[in-house]
Amino acid sequence: MVNIVENTQLKRNIGFVVATSIVIGTVIGSGIFMKPGIVLASSGGSTMALWAWIIGGIITLASGLTIAEVSVKIPKTGGLYAYLEEVYGKFWGFLCGWMQTIIYGPAVIGALGLYFGSLVADLVGLSETGKLFVSVSSVLFLFILNAIGTNLGGFIQSLLTVAKLVPIAMIAVFGIWHGDSHITGMSSGNSQSISMGAAVLATLWAYDGWMNVGFIAGEMKNPSKTLPKAIITGIAVVMIAYLSVNVALLHVLPASKIVELGPNAAHTAASILFGDIGGKLIAIGILISIFGCLNGKIMTFPRIPFAMAEDRLFPGAKWLSKVHPKFQTPLYASLFETVLAILFMLVGNPDRLSDIAIFVVFLFYGLAFYAVFLIRKKEDGRQNSLYKVPLYPLTPIVAIVGTLYIVGSTLVDKPIDSFLSILVALAGVPLYKYLTRRMQP
Repeated sequence: MVNIVENTQLKRNIGFVVATSIVIGTVIGSGIFMKPGIVLASSGGSTMALWAWIIGGIITLASGLTIAEVSVKIPKTGGLYAYLEEVYGKFWGFLCGWMQTIIYGPAVIGALGLYFGSLVADLVGLSETGKLFVSVSSVLFLFILNAIGTNLGGFIQSLLTVAKLVPIAMIAVFGIWHGDSHITGMSSGNSQSISMGAAVLATLWAYDGWMNVGFIAGEMKNPSKTLPKAIITGIAVVMIAYLSVNVALLHVLPASKIVELGPNAAHTAASILFGDIGGKLIAIGILISIFGCLNGKIMTFPRIPFAMAEDRLFPGAKWLSKVHPKFQTPLYASLFETVLAILFMLVGNPDRLSDIAIFVVFLFYGLAFYAVFLIRKKEDGRQNSLYKVPLYPLTPIVAIVGTLYIVGSTLVDKPIDSFLSILVALAGVPLYKYLTRRMQP
């Protein structure tokens, strides 16, 4: 289904430091600033909220280590849907790519755009209409930027990756140092809809992005050693950063106040710690972090429908597979994802979009985690891999159980959104049959 390039053609020049920075850079985005209030409200209190962040981190770590083995044993480009196609067949690869294109990608871009607009509106005092205008404009601006050339988008991405760590470090260090509020045992003030599953789901939005970790295995100097070390170190750093920020927020603001402030809690805490001007500077740092994450998604997600269209496995393949003659970018695929994202932004709030995105992608993550058992069974004991997941089979089992927990909790807590997402997936079945039938001579 996808254009396949063997990783042996890639130059092995990525070491431990670069690999670890890629892990951290692709995971940290908006979630750590946007989700603490949601996690607190869903879990019911500060102690369970901190446990939700820990559980989300453990699921993420187990997931990353498991996918790393799958990616090394299936050295092909194309990401998640390439793995599923290899193990389960072309249909499952198509269905994964279909859902990533129609729901996951646009929902992630839409949520990030709305979070960005919300913080800008709070910073400069805009109305709801102004907030939406900023949100949509930011997505359109980055679409144009990446349509002009990937090099420009890549340069901006590298620049913003470093900048995003500044507000995290400032809030974590000074919040823990100067705060005086209780951290554990504090009620969120929310007596309705208490669900640990919903709390963990919210943390997984903050941890999302780890799937990119295994894609660089073919470019590492020594993947059998570098890959697991980079994953463990990178995700551990992210977990520590996330827990530190949450402890700092709870040390500065009451749990109920964090819930009340929602996405503006980090900005408010920064204003308390550093004064009005310092708070605004930290808020700008947070905006840079979200903007950088948004740029990365707009740059990479269109490659999924583009690759599918090249193999004529997507409606409008003739247009979506076109590369702009001057800029050498997948212009129409990028435009398609951008339009879908804007439509999502017009009808949904960012928290709802982020939950839908995580639910959809975890439907297919579970299949990818189970694939490691099928691959090992096929190997029949042969040691022909550069990397094997540590603590097998415990690690992939943790990843699978975590997936089932998230999918099951979402089905219970958000049945309408879950049903609509599954409906879209089912709509891909007749579409796949039509497209493959049309390809037959």
